[in-house]
Amino acid sequence: MTTLLLIGVKLNRQSPITFTLTFMHLQYHSPHGGWLTRWQNIADIGRASVSTQGWHKPLPWIGIRLKHYDEFLDSICPRIASQILMEQRGLMIMAYKRADNPPHEIEDMLFDDKHYVGDNGKINKGLLAMLANRMRYNRELMGYDFFISEDLLDRPADDFIGLARRFLAQAR
Repeated sequence: MTTLLLIGVKLNRQSPITFTLTFMHLQYHSPHGGWLTRWQNIADIGRASVSTQGWHKPLPWIGIRLKHYDEFLDSICPRIASQILMEQRGLMIMAYKRADNPPHEIEDMLFDDKHYVGDNGKINKGLLAMLANRMRYNRELMGYDFFISEDLLDRPADDFIGLARRFLAQAR
């Protein structure tokens, strides 16, 4: 009984998952780490969707397309990179199954750990290379590099997208 109480207290004390939007950047915070990207590095923010017979079905995910991966990869902690790879795996599989002519085999896309050479010449290996390669495949299939689940937000996804787009417009 005491053990359950201690676990409950520990879970209750964990800091919440939050997003910070400032005039400079969009940042994700969680008890396990986070990521950051400047507005100047964001090409687009929008609702993720999949296409079925010419119709687009919106998904409960917000997509972010970056201009360059380097800054994002340098800011993300390994635990969050791993979390993104795991959580967004189902999203990629769904988009792959709905694609008319998938560009690669799904196994190659899910487990691609080839070294990733960034625009700045830095060679990423392992987990960060997998994330960069996954982001590239996400862009091919859905038009965005990575996604934010609607469950993580403090408001409806469309409201968050609108707010983020206002910050993005002011930064340009």
